[in-house]
Amino acid sequence: MEKFLPDFDSYFETNIFWFFCAVSGIQFLYIVFIYSRLAFYKNKEIPTTQEGVSVIIAARNESENIFNHLPLILEQNYQNFEVIVINHQSTDDSKYILDAYKRQYPHLKIIEIEKSVHLKYGKKLPITVGVKGAKFDRLLFTDADCKPNSLNWLQSMSKHFTDKKHIVLGYGPYTKRKGWVNKLIRFDTAWIAMNYLSLAKARIPYMGVGRNMAYTKTVFNQVGGFKSHYSISSGDDDLFIQEAAKNNNYTINVEEESFCFSEPPETWKQWMNQKSRHFTTSIKYTFINKVMLGIYPLTLLLMLSSFVFLMLDEDFRWISLSIFGFIFLVKWLILGLAMRKLKEKSFIIFIPVLDILYAIFAPILYYSIEKKGLNKW
Repeated sequence: MEKFLPDFDSYFETNIFWFFCAVSGIQFLYIVFIYSRLAFYKNKEIPTTQEGVSVIIAARNESENIFNHLPLILEQNYQNFEVIVINHQSTDDSKYILDAYKRQYPHLKIIEIEKSVHLKYGKKLPITVGVKGAKFDRLLFTDADCKPNSLNWLQSMSKHFTDKKHIVLGYGPYTKRKGWVNKLIRFDTAWIAMNYLSLAKARIPYMGVGRNMAYTKTVFNQVGGFKSHYSISSGDDDLFIQEAAKNNNYTINVEEESFCFSEPPETWKQWMNQKSRHFTTSIKYTFINKVMLGIYPLTLLLMLSSFVFLMLDEDFRWISLSIFGFIFLVKWLILGLAMRKLKEKSFIIFIPVLDILYAIFAPILYYSIEKKGLNKW
């Protein structure tokens, strides 16, 4: 039988082994000190509040979604709120549908931005207009194509505001549909959420999702809104958070009733166009954010490649296999619990494989698609 402990006589193989131990250690520390914060996060019993909240929705040519989803937001179980829809240069029937709902729901406020060749189609202008027109300091943001998971969505998000917490980061999953593209999109969304929610709990906030995020008008004004990155179409949910989330003034919300579902892109091409817009903001991320987002997939690939090399050496085979197996089980447990928090149980059984594939796929995706500075959403 091959011995468990190697002799460490070979200079090259020994260095590879210590390198394998180092990157495995980084993987272990990242899992335990970052992802475990979401995995073991407990939703605290927070008293509900009836502080005034302005729900802000930027919409462009969303007549069908407005017709289907807006009543779910207007009929939330909350006493003191308004819903502001900024109809941004729409050319469909959005105006007529909104006017009809206005007669039924007096707490609906409509802001029309007329079509103009001098205006961009991005979300930042209508969001800014909505913030300026909001009656309340507490603001809750979503998109016209989003469907709250419950009539307690507004209540769940708003109760996380406190005197010290002025930003609430929620989760916006995509609706489950048939096909492998849908599975890939939903896993990508869950993985990104696991990253930004875990890092927020580790006091390294770097993003939220614009379809389910809340912050105060005070915070918005303190950083000058989107002024520093207005030229980029995206960034209202990541670059803004990187500027505004300071001094632990933020929190997360993973209560299931707070989720806000969106219809996913239906084709690979549609998803690529969406990702290309999101990637335009990455060049403006801070150095620490780039490091924290890059260190995990990089060390995972380095751990895997050095492990494969060590499996070819009889002296290092069993000890390397033991270390790899231990990291493998810890990751399966903690990442699985984190996915469970996001109600993405279908991915748990495949976590070890998906973890590796995503570390390979994500950089290829980033460097292979064109990062379009599109002025639309």
